[in-house]
Amino acid sequence: MSANQPPRTFHVKSFGCQMNVYDGERMAELLTAEGMTAADEREAADLVVLNTCHIREKATEKVYSDIGRIVKDGREAGAVPLIAVAGCVAQAEGEEIMTRAPSVRVVVGPQAYHRLPAMVAEAAAGGRATETDMPAEAKFAALPKRRKVGASAFLTVQEGCDKFCTYCVVPYTRGAELSRPYADLVSEARALVEGGAREITLLGQNVNAWTGEDDRGRRVGLAGLAEELGRIEDLGRIRYTTSHPADMDDALIEAHGSNPKLMPFLHLPVQSGSDRVLKAMNRSHTAESYLRILERVRAARPDIALSGDFIVGFPGETEAEFAETLQIIADARYAQAFSFKFSARPGTPAATMDGQIAPEVMDERLQRLQAALQRDSLAFNTASVGKRCSVLVERKGRHTGQWLGKSPWLQSVHFTGDAALGDLVDVDLVEAGPNSLAGQLVERAAA
Repeated sequence: MSANQPPRTFHVKSFGCQMNVYDGERMAELLTAEGMTAADEREAADLVVLNTCHIREKATEKVYSDIGRIVKDGREAGAVPLIAVAGCVAQAEGEEIMTRAPSVRVVVGPQAYHRLPAMVAEAAAGGRATETDMPAEAKFAALPKRRKVGASAFLTVQEGCDKFCTYCVVPYTRGAELSRPYADLVSEARALVEGGAREITLLGQNVNAWTGEDDRGRRVGLAGLAEELGRIEDLGRIRYTTSHPADMDDALIEAHGSNPKLMPFLHLPVQSGSDRVLKAMNRSHTAESYLRILERVRAARPDIALSGDFIVGFPGETEAEFAETLQIIADARYAQAFSFKFSARPGTPAATMDGQIAPEVMDERLQRLQAALQRDSLAFNTASVGKRCSVLVERKGRHTGQWLGKSPWLQSVHFTGDAALGDLVDVDLVEAGPNSLAGQLVERAAA
């Protein structure tokens, strides 16, 4: 792109969580509304937007590596694109990014990206633009209406966090908890379904903390919102993530048994099985209270698939405390889970705590923990063999006639047969692996 020439093409690369994926989609819609065209590859783009994550140290460093690669490739090709850094790294580091990486022309935080087109125009005219304010309500009001989407779509209903876990940067990069208005969410969900979505995943840093007033003025929580969305005729499935144990209320637990469109899947991070470590993390639950929640959810929906998050090597964690984490994994019987080594994030209390764990100890514990999680994931998948379930077709597989989709329990299922993107088809699950299942399409009766 030549100097002072507005970009015509753009590429958005999102790192990290599903909320970043949603934000990346919305930024793309903003730029498209300005007349720009999305490029599948960054090498073909005049504007590259790096939508960043600040949860892990390696993710932050990866952003700077990407910036360097973009500049190098651009110089070799004879035109360096305009580079914008968005998301949580932008929020946390602000103008420091431009100091460390002078090639960056735009820095915009996750609550201000509705201003991205204007900031890009300013940068294209020779300036540099930084915006890290947090007026979340203004952001959503300024975003364009949703466009055509895939079979499965994300819908952010809640942002921010008031929990202040001692290891987490989210309260500092995403701000305080904010629930979007009920009517806005119902309207956006309907637009997503009209655009082709058969499944909607409700997103939030603490998604089950969402609350609002319904169309009759009643105060409702996430269960009430899911109930209303379930009335959208062509919407087949509803999911939500990420939940906090403190906000798992009675109504939401009961909804897993009463709302037929709410899928039998719950991602509920526990982080550790040690009560002392949980207290040091400023988590509000104990191992016992967490397991009681899981028991109640299973009572409401016996076939539910459970998922969790774990941090290995939190400061001061002993071998005995790590063994308590292995025990809660055995007790919970997760269908899938995410696990990470503790990463000291600047500005968080845990970053300066005594008892920082040696990297080699964290590595060894993580290997043991992941082996336990993989054991249980395979067991859950193996127990699914012989079931008939609906699969939402999301994309084509590697082989001719093969399709890939998700079961109600969020398992990846591959099968061959007569299907199309966005179909909900009946499949017999016939073979299990640790990460996916093979299915056989149930032939549909002729019309």
